[in-house]
Amino acid sequence: MKVIVIGAGPAGLTAAHQLAETGNEVKLFEAGKEVGGLARSFELWGQRVDCGPHRFFSSDKIVNDYFKKIVGEDYTLVNRLTRIFYRNKFFYYPLQAMNALGNLPFTTVFEILFSYAKQRISPIKNPQTFEEWVTNRFGKKLFSIFFKNYSEKLWGIPCSKIDADWAAQRIKNFSLLEAVKGALFGNTGKHKTLVDQFAFPKTGTGMLYERIGEQFKKANGELHLSSPVKKVLQDENGIATGVELANGETHLADQIVSTMPLTLMVKSLAHSPSDVKAACDKLYYRNTILVYVEINSLDLFPDNWIYVHSPEVQHGRITNFRNWCPSLYGDKKTTILCLEYWCFDNDDIWKKDEVSMGKLAEEELRIMKLIKPTDKVLNSYLLHIPKCYPVYETGYMKNLSIVQNYLDSIKGLMVIGRYGSFKYNNQDHSILMGLLAARQINTGKDQHLWSINTDSEYQEQGEVEYENE
Repeated sequence: MKVIVIGAGPAGLTAAHQLAETGNEVKLFEAGKEVGGLARSFELWGQRVDCGPHRFFSSDKIVNDYFKKIVGEDYTLVNRLTRIFYRNKFFYYPLQAMNALGNLPFTTVFEILFSYAKQRISPIKNPQTFEEWVTNRFGKKLFSIFFKNYSEKLWGIPCSKIDADWAAQRIKNFSLLEAVKGALFGNTGKHKTLVDQFAFPKTGTGMLYERIGEQFKKANGELHLSSPVKKVLQDENGIATGVELANGETHLADQIVSTMPLTLMVKSLAHSPSDVKAACDKLYYRNTILVYVEINSLDLFPDNWIYVHSPEVQHGRITNFRNWCPSLYGDKKTTILCLEYWCFDNDDIWKKDEVSMGKLAEEELRIMKLIKPTDKVLNSYLLHIPKCYPVYETGYMKNLSIVQNYLDSIKGLMVIGRYGSFKYNNQDHSILMGLLAARQINTGKDQHLWSINTDSEYQEQGEVEYENE
C-alpha cells in the first residue's frame, strides 16, 4: 500500500516507521528541518536541551515495548521533583503536610478546609467547566490558589470558559481528602499524574525520534524534511488521494495519515461542508514561546521543572536541564533554564524579539529570586512554537464531534497526534496513536483512535517498569 504521512512528530513518525517496517511504501513529509515535533532535542551552547520538559512514562505495554525497542539501554531513570511556586514559596506536589502548613498562613488553611467542607455539602451537579469541576473537588479557596492563575496563563481564557474535560483528563481521581491523607500518612494511593520516576533518553527526548527516523529510512521509507503540506487532495467522490505540498508538488497515495493541525487540514479539503468549516472556526490552538537562558551557576534549584502560579510574572513553567541527565551538559559549568510563555497569534508578546524576551526572562527570574544577584545571564535563545495546545473551551466537544463525524466519512484519510486529532496528548498518547493507526491500516480493523487519551483512562499510571542500568 502507498501511504503518505504528514508530520514527523511522535504520532506521525511512529505510524510511518511501523508502516514501512511492514512492507508499505511510505512517504513522510515534515514542515520542519528535523524530526520529533514538540518532543525534539537540539544543541544549545554546547549542551542538549528539549522543547520544555518531556518525560516518558506509560503503563501501556505496546508503548513501553516500542520505547525499549528503539532506545535499548541508552536511557536513564530520572527522579522527578516538580513543585509549585506561589507567593515566593515552593509547594511540593503531591502535598506534604509540613511543607504546606509551613508555607500557608493558618487562616488560609482554615479557609481551604471550610471551603472544601462547604462544597461537599452543596456540590455543583454535573459540572460543565474547569472552574466548576475543580471547585467541586477541592473547594473554591484551593481552586483560587493552585488552579486558577496557572490555568488561565496556559489557556488564555477564564477558567469559567475551560471545559471540564481538561480537569477530567488531568486530575480525574485526585481530591483534597486524598491529598491530606497522603500528607499525613504517606502517599499510598498515588494520583495518576504524579509518577516519581521517568525514563529519559541520555541525549534528550529527541533521541527517541531521531532513532525512529533512522530506522524508518532503513526500512525504505522516504523522509522529506522542510516539506510543508498545503492540503490533502480528494477525487470527485471525496476519497483522499494524496497531498499537495507548499511548493506545488503533488504526491498520490492509497492512504493519508495527517498530524497537521486539524482545523487547517479540514478547512483545506475541497469538499468540506460549510457546517464543518464553521465548527473548525470555533476550534483554536494556543501558542508557546520558549525562552532559553544560560546562567553561570550550577545549583540554582533542585527541580526538574517548576509550575509558576505567581501572577506577578507572565511565564508559567521553568525547566532546569541541569537536573535531568548528566549526559545533557557534559563538562559544561553552566545551567540552561527554559521559561515558557503562552499566547495567541495576536498577542503582543508573540511579536517580541529574542533580545526583548531574554530581558523579560531574566527580569522574572530575579523577581522570583531563582537566580542570585551575582548570577549572570550569559546567553538567551528564543523559540516560537505555534498551535501547540488545543484549547478545550467549554462546549468544544460539540464542534469537534461535527469534524470527527465528517472525517470518519472520508475514505483514505486518518488523523492522529496532538495537532491532528485536537487532543492534549503527552508523547506516550501520540506514540500509541501512531502504533494503532499503523495497525488499523495494516489489518483493516478499527482501532478506535478517537478514544485514545480520554478521561476514561490516563496513560501515566502504575509502576515504572524500567531498571536503572
